[in-house]
Amino acid sequence: MRGPQILSRFLTEPGPADQYGQRWQYNSRSDRHSKVGSWGVAFDLLAQSGLLRSHAAQRKVVLGVNHEMRDFATGRKKDLDLVIARPDGPVPVGGPSLRTLAFHYGIQLTDDERRELDALPDIPVAAVGAVLVAMEAKACMTAHVKSLPRLYDELNSSHLCVHGASRQALAIGYVQVNNADEFFSSVKNSERMAAGLAPKVTRHRQPADTLRVIGKVAEIPRRSHREGNGFDAIGITVVDLRNDGSPVSLVTGPPAPPSGDNFHYDSMIVRMGNEYDTTFGRI
Repeated sequence: MRGPQILSRFLTEPGPADQYGQRWQYNSRSDRHSKVGSWGVAFDLLAQSGLLRSHAAQRKVVLGVNHEMRDFATGRKKDLDLVIARPDGPVPVGGPSLRTLAFHYGIQLTDDERRELDALPDIPVAAVGAVLVAMEAKACMTAHVKSLPRLYDELNSSHLCVHGASRQALAIGYVQVNNADEFFSSVKNSERMAAGLAPKVTRHRQPADTLRVIGKVAEIPRRSHREGNGFDAIGITVVDLRNDGSPVSLVTGPPAPPSGDNFHYDSMIVRMGNEYDTTFGRI
């Protein structure tokens, strides 16, 4: 699977300057981490699912970015980071696509990753009809314990909205957790640094903080059949990100979910590939 490595490499490079002229690898007021995380999930899911590749080659599916879904029963609305869906009308040729999003987002792929992407059928970004797969990516990079109620509520509302719109749609939750002992917060430091002051360092209690987040994510409902409530799969990627310009590393040992665990990234992709293949064979 490519997604976690792509994400950690991407986050090593600072993003665009904020209102104070500071460039951060992670800025809580930016969605670059969720966009690239969801892009990686789509890339890996396309490589995993033979049926999705067939649908892409036949132009039966499109991508929607920041797509608004509406719960049919309650009217609740939610913007999902990325969806795979049936097209809503003719699909234009030569427009944005999974491949061009990599360039648009500034994702640097290795030669092997580029070859694999080029060998896969592309998926265009176009007007969305019926949603088949909906992805929500959230990050917990600092203030781990304080952020738990909001993290839970935002993720929980996502699967409720997705399945309120369509019981058949597959809902994926993807959580990125920071395991660094120290963190330089953009919220606390952008204005200070612009004024020439030294940045404040936030210290984490690791691995306890990361484990608290993983434990909270494990409380989010998951479903194993169409009549249930919850995500169809949840994956967790743990990184070491100080947010000071130093390289971002991927944590593969404890406290990250081990290989074979339900929350391991690879398990999420394998499960989603199987669910897609068994659910959408007749579209």
